[in-house]
Amino acid sequence: MRVAVALAGSALLLAACSTSGVPAPETVAATTSSVPSSSTSTSTSTSTTSSTPPTSPSSTTPSATSASPTTTPTSPEDPVDPRWRFFTTDRTRYTSAWFAGVHRVMIGFGCTPAPYYAHDPRCPGRQGFHHGIDVVMPCGTPLTSAVDGVVAPASGPGKPDAAYGAYAFRIRVAAAGVDILIGHVRTVYVQPGQAVARGQRIALSADEGAPDGCHLHFEVRSVAGGLSTARDPLPLLGLHPVR
Repeated sequence: MRVAVALAGSALLLAACSTSGVPAPETVAATTSSVPSSSTSTSTSTSTTSSTPPTSPSSTTPSATSASPTTTPTSPEDPVDPRWRFFTTDRTRYTSAWFAGVHRVMIGFGCTPAPYYAHDPRCPGRQGFHHGIDVVMPCGTPLTSAVDGVVAPASGPGKPDAAYGAYAFRIRVAAAGVDILIGHVRTVYVQPGQAVARGQRIALSADEGAPDGCHLHFEVRSVAGGLSTARDPLPLLGLHPVR
């Protein structure tokens, strides 16, 4: 009889232990399984970042052709502007004395399949001609002059038309016989007739008048010249590849 009572007591004690606050095995397993999930996410992110290494720099103007326009970010730390479309095969990121940061070319100088330009007889098929170089960058990126010059008159021969935005301006470098046109800006720190020195902040990048997001449009023309005088701006833009 005493043995039966003792056994019954042991059974009650075991039952009490099984209903204590010890976590059930399923809960522990579920908590542990969340760690590999986080690790997997990190691995995926790292793979995405390293899948597009900078390409070798080109010694000529970045290519103006691309079969499949993309919206890849210009730099890992930069946000992606969904309006960016890259009509170039050049994936190199560049620095320049004209802008802060490290950025990619979106449209190069010359013939391009970009749909923003009317067909030009110099170009194959239905391609148009882009008279400058477009470098993508977040809105508000500081732009700095890399030359000594004078801000050209806001009107008169060679005045930028509405396609460049309402606040586009030119820096005239008389000694070199050129006007450097800065397009699609909205905040401008210089005025017509003002002398500009190397290293001076001149504007902030924006998307004024641009259908394809915030970027710098950099164009070089003859003094007071129109589109027909535009020349390859790469030597004055001075892009330096980041390896």
